[in-house]
Amino acid sequence: MTAGARKPDDALVRMGEIAAAAGRELVVRYAVRTGLAVRYKADRTPVTDADDAAQAIIATGLAEAFPGVPVISEESALPGFEARKDWPEFFLVDPLDGTKGFVQGTGDFCVNIALVHGRYPVAGVIFLPLTGELFAGGPELGAWRIPDGESPLSLHPQPVRPEERIVLTSRARRTPRLDAYMAGKPYLGKLHVGGAVKFCMLASGFGQIYPCFHPTSEWDTAAGQALLEGAGGSVRDLHGDRFRYNKPSLENEFFVAGI
Repeated sequence: MTAGARKPDDALVRMGEIAAAAGRELVVRYAVRTGLAVRYKADRTPVTDADDAAQAIIATGLAEAFPGVPVISEESALPGFEARKDWPEFFLVDPLDGTKGFVQGTGDFCVNIALVHGRYPVAGVIFLPLTGELFAGGPELGAWRIPDGESPLSLHPQPVRPEERIVLTSRARRTPRLDAYMAGKPYLGKLHVGGAVKFCMLASGFGQIYPCFHPTSEWDTAAGQALLEGAGGSVRDLHGDRFRYNKPSLENEFFVAGI
């Protein structure tokens, strides 16, 4: 990676600042998480006071920086399809992607913010609170890794031969659908990583393919798709079509992301 000649546009910069502010609050709460109050949603996924704090920071920041642009967030009331189907643009937010990793202390958590125009993400940021790294990009913008306090580094991962590919997967150890998909396909090995960090690794060249056969929602993938497309990669459904957003259901289909 080399320092990029272009800088992310103003919207991407502001989104990154907002994500970083939420991430700094998460670091504070991660350090004292032993007293964290954990509750569970109807689908038995955990949510904590840290999720709520990050959500509040992001909601306020986006409202100030982008007045009038709607926001869909995992940790806020979700608008019905009839209310949102004609939105020309909106934000998709996961204020704490990887709550399980946050609670368990694995470090696999991040902040995701994506700007969607029509049906596709055009800009996305992923902030890694424990390292202070920001990943930012979009299909018409390029992609960058911005280490804490340093200049942006442009991301241009180089292709590798099929037999050299690293397959990124979740931390689940039993992956029958993934194993069936990869059967007969050449690859070097698997790397287990939590959450949207996998998109950062793809964009950085530390993995080449991420077949996802577990449940995800639109806020889990939109920022990562924008970043990956900015780096020259893609996120496609199992029919080979570019992944779309603002569907009647905010649950995703299975997909394959890669460089």
